[in-house]
Amino acid sequence: MSRQINERDVVVTAGDVRLPGTLTTPAGTDALGTVVFAHGSGSSRLSRRNVAVARRLVEAGCATLLFDLLTEPEAADRGNVFDIALLGRRVRAATEWLRGRTELGGAAVGYFGASTGAAAALVAAADLGDEVAAVVSRGGRPDLAGDALPRVTAPTLLLVGSLDVEVLRLNEAARRRMRTATKLIVVEGAGHLFEEPGTLEAVADAAATWFVDRFES
Repeated sequence: MSRQINERDVVVTAGDVRLPGTLTTPAGTDALGTVVFAHGSGSSRLSRRNVAVARRLVEAGCATLLFDLLTEPEAADRGNVFDIALLGRRVRAATEWLRGRTELGGAAVGYFGASTGAAAALVAAADLGDEVAAVVSRGGRPDLAGDALPRVTAPTLLLVGSLDVEVLRLNEAARRRMRTATKLIVVEGAGHLFEEPGTLEAVADAAATWFVDRFES
């Protein structure tokens, strides 16, 4: 049986910038924690793959926040799309915004990043330290987090498709730079977008286990 959910449109404030988002919480119970999603370049809060993963996390008892990291005018400038420092600040701003949501009761926070969004999530996690309980990267580019990698303290799960050879190599190199607890899972038969049958479901299940275990510890 599917868990009942509460889903609402929200506006995340980042300084003077207003960013549309969707906040989803399990109905009738306190969330174990809240997962903030950071989408990759060319995507948005409406990313089909992230929405599917978020649905699985809510079924596992987590709240989720999917939001646009950039305004429409900002996104039109390709330089902003790959400005990891800017995107990291937006993830941090979303985390600060969540602290004001009384219905979440001060729940722990985790990050789920895809593609370049994974780097933004790791930069934000490095800056916030123990305020972030866990990070998951899907087909991510953690290497783009650069010197933030050794500063990340949140346990981090890296999920990469076995067919995504170059990104797998970059994840392995990034993992060697990290000092926190990390795990790399190679999803067999998956490409960069996890479009192959069953591969996105494997990602969602692994992410749910990672977050629930860390939120409950």
